[in-house]
Amino acid sequence: MSFLVIQFLSGLSSAALLFLVASGLTLVFGVTRILNFAHGSLYMLGAYIAFTLTNVLGDQGVSFWLSIVLASGATALIGGVLEVLILRRIYAVPPNFQLLATFALILIFQDVTLYFWGPEDKLGPQAPGLDGAIQILGEPFPSYDLFLITLAGVVFGFLFVLLYKTRFGVLIRAATEDREMLANLGINQKLLFTAVFMMGSFLAGLGGALQMPRQSVSLSMDMSMIVEAFVIVVIGGLGSLRGAALAAFLVGVIKAFCVFIFSQATLVIVFVIMAAVLIYRPQGLFGRVDSVESSTSGLPRTVLYPPGRVAHITTLFVVIFLVCVPLIASSYGLVLATEMLIFSLFSMSLLFILGPGGIGVLGHALYFGAGAYMAALMTKFYDLPMVYALVLAPFAALICAAVFSSVCVRLQGVYQGMLTFAFAQLVWAVVFQWYELTGGDNGILGVWPPSWASDKNTFYYLVLVITGASILYLRHLIFSPFGYALRAVRDNSKRAESIGLPSRHIQYIGLLVSATFAGVAGGVFAYSKGSVFPTVLEINTTMQAFIMTLLGGVNTLTGPLVGTGLYIALESEISRQTQMWRLFLGAVVLTLVILFPEGIVGTIDRKIKSMKKRSA
Repeated sequence: MSFLVIQFLSGLSSAALLFLVASGLTLVFGVTRILNFAHGSLYMLGAYIAFTLTNVLGDQGVSFWLSIVLASGATALIGGVLEVLILRRIYAVPPNFQLLATFALILIFQDVTLYFWGPEDKLGPQAPGLDGAIQILGEPFPSYDLFLITLAGVVFGFLFVLLYKTRFGVLIRAATEDREMLANLGINQKLLFTAVFMMGSFLAGLGGALQMPRQSVSLSMDMSMIVEAFVIVVIGGLGSLRGAALAAFLVGVIKAFCVFIFSQATLVIVFVIMAAVLIYRPQGLFGRVDSVESSTSGLPRTVLYPPGRVAHITTLFVVIFLVCVPLIASSYGLVLATEMLIFSLFSMSLLFILGPGGIGVLGHALYFGAGAYMAALMTKFYDLPMVYALVLAPFAALICAAVFSSVCVRLQGVYQGMLTFAFAQLVWAVVFQWYELTGGDNGILGVWPPSWASDKNTFYYLVLVITGASILYLRHLIFSPFGYALRAVRDNSKRAESIGLPSRHIQYIGLLVSATFAGVAGGVFAYSKGSVFPTVLEINTTMQAFIMTLLGGVNTLTGPLVGTGLYIALESEISRQTQMWRLFLGAVVLTLVILFPEGIVGTIDRKIKSMKKRSA
């Protein structure tokens, strides 16, 4: 009995910190409708600032708690500056571009934190007066963990009173329900948004600062926390404070018992819970159905036209140039060009479902990784020739998509994207822990092309043929009857069904096609690198594809190709010039999002069309 109680309380203490961070995230989303990926960076900054303040002010008595409060306040100020200078400029852009902008902020904060605090983990002080343990049913339990549980309850009570018993709370809930009506009443939305964002940032910073006595402060804190915080918000329902509290409680307690019952499941239990909830309640525990629909509003509706004469001539010149690349490029340049081709196909496969399909797939790396691992396994352990391994690679991605996409098409918007992410994490955990087959975090090494394709020029032409043919086929599909049906479902699923188009079936087929070609890219990627690691299945891989696709723009077929070339070239050149390449790359991406809200190609194309209309 005592063991169960202690484990339950341990789960509650973890849930307390999760709630602090997730409550800030859900407040920000409820009002601004921005899925702020940089919320994890604010959590990390709160921990680092608290560590510095305890060294300056002291880590005993009042000084420690003053440092915690000041660190949270400083994080709130940083959040306010971000909202005013950056996020305020992107409220009107499509949600996918907002996600891209906040991901760029993660890159910036990573290098800023690295510059000021260095790469080493920081070990913070224990909380004065709470560094011991108390006896509960004869078992010791940390006093600090009890304090966290109590504090989370106090914060929940404060937020509940603020939201439901004050005028400020009425304004927040009104902004969550109908922002246009709030503006018509004369309320200063800018000031309200800034205040709510600062409140959310304060809670993120508070969570980070309070985590300092429990674990070392490190540069990996941001991504590990933001993933769990997003899961909490999605399980509870977007914008629901009660949902965030209940979801944090469920996740924290279940994880605590999972450590002893089935320790291997601790890596994925969060995503198993999320998948189970979303399958049976697509809007989350306390989410509203209309919140699902509102989360998809503002998605760019791509108006694609079949390529004309100019497009065909341009394509011909591009093909000629690509064929001549080995003649003019250096050895390093040829490797870089090969990588651009592979990720162009990966980005194009994402565009197929993101643009014409209107589905934001946050787990697209699953299919890329499935193709890569299939090719590696067939080559390394079964001595299968490269040609056959490359044929099997897309089938592995297709099988994964066939299993998971049948569930994903039942959801919409952010929930749909998060469910694909949950499935990707489940597969990542299997790959990461199945050492006998996949090598775990050691990966699979020695996946090299055969002798006839080992020459860089030959391998480049092989990749050019595979990726070029795949991209042309995807382009053909977009303008086929199926492509038009896919866009019809995206634009108005109910109207599409009224004319006899099975919406879910069409989206399901679209996901299968997208996954298959992502698997093709993954298989070729394995041979280009000579190895495969679990990182190919992580969300960073999906976000790279998002950046490449959105930088170019989803309003045009050439967008992913331009975005891929630009991103890889920038990443390569900046990383060669400075160690703080994430800072500069994030700044460039952020600038491009602000200046080109529809992507580079999409924005230029729209301006050219508007100029033609004015001249006519």
